[in-house]
Amino acid sequence: MEYKINDTELDASVFISFVNNIWLGDYDIDKTQSALSKTLNITAYDSKTLVGCLRILSDDYFFGTITELLVLPQYQRLGIGSKLLQLAKYNTPTMLYFGAKPNAEKFYEKNGCQKSLQSYEITI
Repeated sequence: MEYKINDTELDASVFISFVNNIWLGDYDIDKTQSALSKTLNITAYDSKTLVGCLRILSDDYFFGTITELLVLPQYQRLGIGSKLLQLAKYNTPTMLYFGAKPNAEKFYEKNGCQKSLQSYEITI
């Protein structure tokens, strides 16, 4: 497994293909590329196949948030998500805040994350 910190070469078409294996959607390639350019992208590759990605949005001083942590279903439970979290912890200058689905809480707690603020959502 090859891990890349700040994967600035992450291409929107590769990312969209990857994401559609987890969150099927109709993603705009230009908006996706713009979003990727605004985040620190920590990636995991099996050969040349993107199998995991953790994205961080941060001001590099006060605030950082994990926008998503995704691992292809067939690669889950192999330690990839844990490794991506570890790399995020050691390569981000701020505390990291994020929301977690209830069924993912045990994974985050197992990886040393502590419950913090309650999260809320504003839908458009």
